[in-house]
Amino acid sequence: MKKQRLKVVKIGGKLIEDEEKFQLFLKDFSSLEGPKILVHGGGNYATEMADKLGYETKMIDGRRITDSNSLKVIIMTYGGLINKSMVAKLLALDCNSIGLCGADGGSIISTKREVKDIDYGFVGDIAEINSAFISSLLEQNITPVFSAISCTREGELLNTNGDSVAAELAIALSSSYETELYFCFEKKGVLENAADDNSVIENLNLKKYKALLAEKVISDGMLPKLYNCFQALESGVSKICLGDSSLLQKNSKHTKIFK
Repeated sequence: MKKQRLKVVKIGGKLIEDEEKFQLFLKDFSSLEGPKILVHGGGNYATEMADKLGYETKMIDGRRITDSNSLKVIIMTYGGLINKSMVAKLLALDCNSIGLCGADGGSIISTKREVKDIDYGFVGDIAEINSAFISSLLEQNITPVFSAISCTREGELLNTNGDSVAAELAIALSSSYETELYFCFEKKGVLENAADDNSVIENLNLKKYKALLAEKVISDGMLPKLYNCFQALESGVSKICLGDSSLLQKNSKHTKIFK
């Protein structure tokens, strides 16, 4: 029996901040046929809020260092303001959705990242996805909207990379669905030249990816994003695309990821 297609879409924080592009994205997302999941972070909102509260924000290789104060800000902004605003906007577009974090229904269980070369603080590495719970929502035609927050078995909320959340959801649900993974952010795709927004690499395989890494063409936030892409391909995800707010539209120019 052929599996139903499931689209897992991750939206980047900068798109959320651009009201016009954000609304266009939500319209395209709500129009997608079949089951779908939306994942979001909101890094810039969290950074702005932290600045207002006098908290310092530290980043290493595109990943946030999360101390106790930063964690509180992330829970407030990701799980509260951004998540619930997004669900409300989708409701207005006739997309029946529910806002979730990893604690809800034990949907995304994680462990606190061990300290090795870098202490990332209150950051979670995903250990388990509650596929049955998430599938039950999808079967009721409810669209889960996940903030990038996971939870330990002991009940501790942890900041978790949004790209990792999207990838792990797509991987876990690939046993029941034909999963497709989409990363929507401010660029048109993976760029050959970071200074040229039109230098989109339309087809990117593992060999090309490793060559770009060696040449240091890929850096910062794109590092964890592409790492997650190739991990997902090796773990059952059938299709992966990266691009800007037009990614979900037909004939958009974007990057397709291949093995």
